[in-house]
Amino acid sequence: MLETALVGRSHRSGVGLARLVEVIDRSRAILGIPADWRVGIVAGSDTGAIEIAMWSLLGARGVDMLAWENFGEGWVADVAQLKLADVRVMHVPYGQLPDLSRVDPARDVVFPWNGTTSGVRVPNGDWIAADRRGLAICDATSAIFAMRLPWDKLDVATWSWQKSLGGEGGHGMLALSPRAVERLESYTPPWPLPKLFRLTAKGKLIEGVFRGETINTPSMLCVEDALDSLKWAESVGGLDGLIGRSERNLAALLEWVETRSWLDPLPEDPATISCTSPQFKIIEPWFTRLSAEERFHTVRAMTRRLEQEGAAFDIASHRASPPGLRIWSGPTVETADIQALLPWLDWAWDEQRRSTKAA
Repeated sequence: MLETALVGRSHRSGVGLARLVEVIDRSRAILGIPADWRVGIVAGSDTGAIEIAMWSLLGARGVDMLAWENFGEGWVADVAQLKLADVRVMHVPYGQLPDLSRVDPARDVVFPWNGTTSGVRVPNGDWIAADRRGLAICDATSAIFAMRLPWDKLDVATWSWQKSLGGEGGHGMLALSPRAVERLESYTPPWPLPKLFRLTAKGKLIEGVFRGETINTPSMLCVEDALDSLKWAESVGGLDGLIGRSERNLAALLEWVETRSWLDPLPEDPATISCTSPQFKIIEPWFTRLSAEERFHTVRAMTRRLEQEGAAFDIASHRASPPGLRIWSGPTVETADIQALLPWLDWAWDEQRRSTKAA
């Protein structure tokens, strides 16, 4: 797969730059990103991309921060360091979604499309005003390439090569609408920007960033892997095919969960259940009576059984989430593999229940 990787050559060479541009162009085509948007490759995975957006764009007007899981909460904490004068935080517990009708179109809004650590996604972009004056800044990782994003309702989208594409880490993608570019060229934040975050020079967008001229040195091995992922995405039907694969995986999980008495989806509203990172809570009474620490260790013991059998890896819920299961069901996963996993989940839970009660 990586025999054609451009190792030993500079990313600034003609052939190196062409590979980076190809990643941008294939991503744009698959996702249907409008032609007047800029798309660039940045350092630091999705985290780097969203930090660049927040540090570069926020402060021109009030901002609404939406947090319903670990990553959204992380962006709230990071924005607090900017000491903005007007920040509203809309925070709800895991499993819920903030009241999106409260978002003020006169203000900027920062939000994840898919709450990776809670399994809760926004169901659509209807709540984002078409005539908004603020910018809609979306952390789209674990959603993009698996869910349809309304580009006319967004101004910034960030993601990584991991998650829905299964690529290697370390690199992020940043997509900017014309409105976001206008903000960049008309507004200068009052804080100093690290070189890695700078998107403008002398009040003008650094266009090279969006033509494959990365600020830092990218791994050409990772670039080749990203291209392989994008070509695979095209081969399974592009965005429609990717979404279909992920939704079928979710449907298989939900059909199974409906007949189980020991767990339920964590999201309270079925319309918000993620098709890439669905999370499930364990509802058996004896389990819910355990302390938080005991529940955590019980789930970890259960998932270790699955790992020891080679049946499933890394499916315990995120450490910040309520103890339960988080099963990756993005488009890189085959539905047959999801279906093969399900009897193993029953087995592991029965084994763990017996051993816990015996203790």
